[in-house]
Amino acid sequence: MRIALLLWTAEGASLSRVAELELIAPRGYCAGVDRAIETVERVLEEQGAPVYVRGEIVHNKHVVATLAGKGAVFVQTPDEVPEGETIILSAHGSAPEVFRRCAERGLRVIDATCPLVSKVHAEVRRYAGRGATVLLVGHIDHDEVIGTRGEAPDRVVVVEDVEQARTVAVPDPDRVALTTQTTLSLDDTAAIVAVLRERFPALVEPASSDICYATQNRQDAVKRAVGSGAELVLVVGSRNSSNSQRLVEVARAGGADAHLIDNAAELDPAWLDGTDRVALTAGASAPELLVLEVARQLEARGYLRGGEDQPSAEGVVFSLPAELRAVDRG
Repeated sequence: MRIALLLWTAEGASLSRVAELELIAPRGYCAGVDRAIETVERVLEEQGAPVYVRGEIVHNKHVVATLAGKGAVFVQTPDEVPEGETIILSAHGSAPEVFRRCAERGLRVIDATCPLVSKVHAEVRRYAGRGATVLLVGHIDHDEVIGTRGEAPDRVVVVEDVEQARTVAVPDPDRVALTTQTTLSLDDTAAIVAVLRERFPALVEPASSDICYATQNRQDAVKRAVGSGAELVLVVGSRNSSNSQRLVEVARAGGADAHLIDNAAELDPAWLDGTDRVALTAGASAPELLVLEVARQLEARGYLRGGEDQPSAEGVVFSLPAELRAVDRG
């Protein structure tokens, strides 16, 4: 069945317009996610199953289930890993306490932390080392924030919203620094940061934004799609994916209806009623095959597919963790 709208000209003749599906780009995997998934796959190839991974390597159900099917064993703490085995640390970053516990158990550690998250960790260590209170804008229960906060738990204060920005107290207002969770929206953080700047004139900020390039690029692409007329934006991603959640928020802020779905099975036909233009994207940890499954279902419902077949042409590549590069050199 093909969905069409009937438009009437001044002369009374009818014209049909086919419903449209736009594939938004960039979408899907970022360089940090690519690196983390390849890390697990490489270790599985080199030493066989099981390979232990602390936390979800990336926040996507399909990815985690696929790697588990290949022999990855996901654990919450190093204590769950037999002594002397290999443990891979997730892309979201881990606190120093995790590394310490791994060393105590004699584990071989492969750190798959995204380099952009590592940048934020380094900022926290530097600011805290100078005696500053570090205001970390982010969600307190997110894996990335938990790991970042662990770099200096006595000096990091998480600020989740504007209200907290207005009330947060620090020991010395002249020694305050700012860092940000990498997967937030610049729009979301702008109001929070504005309040912090006003309250703390001496606030020290990173030389470059902590919001990662992929997060920003995907949000900007959604804004363009909504600005060009998309009525409904579908975001492929898991519920615990912060950057996927932000894409939904950005689309809704622009005036479009928007929904987060893990896969094609979660597509609700009711969302399509009266909807002529649908845009489809994916969070930075969602594989392209899930996007294509949704696209095929929409095509089967009569939507004419357009937009970008290439999910990303951002040109960013991160090298594998040093532990794996050392094996390659050997």
